[in-house]
Amino acid sequence: MRILIATDAWFPQVNGVVRSLDSVRRELVAMGHDVAVLSPDLYRNWPCPTYPEIRLAFPRARTVGERIAAFQPDAVHIATEGPMCLSARRWCVRNQVPFTTAYHTQFPDYVERRTGIPASAVWRYIRWFHRPAQNVLTATPSIRAELAAHGVEHVVHWGRGVDLALFRPDGPRHPAMAELAGPVMLYVGRVAVEKNLEAFLATDAPGAKVIVGDGPARAALSAKFPDALWLGAQHGAALASAYRAADVFVFPSLTDTFGLVVIEAMACGVPVAAYPVTGPRDIVTPATGALDDGLGVAIAAALTKDPAACAAYGATFSWRTSADQFLSALAPLVPA
Repeated sequence: MRILIATDAWFPQVNGVVRSLDSVRRELVAMGHDVAVLSPDLYRNWPCPTYPEIRLAFPRARTVGERIAAFQPDAVHIATEGPMCLSARRWCVRNQVPFTTAYHTQFPDYVERRTGIPASAVWRYIRWFHRPAQNVLTATPSIRAELAAHGVEHVVHWGRGVDLALFRPDGPRHPAMAELAGPVMLYVGRVAVEKNLEAFLATDAPGAKVIVGDGPARAALSAKFPDALWLGAQHGAALASAYRAADVFVFPSLTDTFGLVVIEAMACGVPVAAYPVTGPRDIVTPATGALDDGLGVAIAAALTKDPAACAAYGATFSWRTSADQFLSALAPLVPA
């Protein structure tokens, strides 16, 4: 099958959306499918205000459509709700090309936190954007229920996976974390306001706090919390070694729909502490972590969990299963 994926989030960005799409793309290619990615780097693009790491492209629908038509896809998937994907949506609707979409981020809450635009107004856009889609793919039961409550229809499950050859409990531990006085509390992700990172940094939980990642809030937060260890972005084996060196993984976000880093941490044998919100409450079990409105309470409880149970549970998340779910949800241009 020839599959075209349109996404506003793509390399050189590195975040959960990009990593999920790329992991599924690689699985699809390994399964024999031909996959093309339509992304902002193919067009003139500009840095996003307040978040220059994100590049935004605003091509016309006709311009995007020329690339879609030239690829001659059997199925089209529109992954995000940004400006380039908006053009792809317009072209597909105008030309009666069926497509699927996905809901990766709590976009209304994200926009409200970064711009002040009320989430209720953004939900109107979300309903409109996804209405023509044959299926709307999302990762957890909580998000499916929330989308349904806001009038988004045709929502289907699309789970996430872990690279189990990389993220496993056995292996080296990050050398920069070797001499830290424990317990070692780790955060991995963007350093940005929507990740609620300050809630973690401000806790009085005893031990060492380690931050892996980069983003627009890093300068301000590292100056405010100089006692934390700021390692910047880590990838591949270095990231896996950082997970293994931690005693607990802390996920303070209130706006994520899943949290790929959560299952990566568990696959490395690290229990998870988080708030009882969408995302963590769907994937963190009583045996693998703790959820509490008090993050310090969650951290203390998570530290009592068995690392072997965490690793065993994390190993159940497969990118091949994710790719199979993605395939089954697609809307072929010519039904079989």
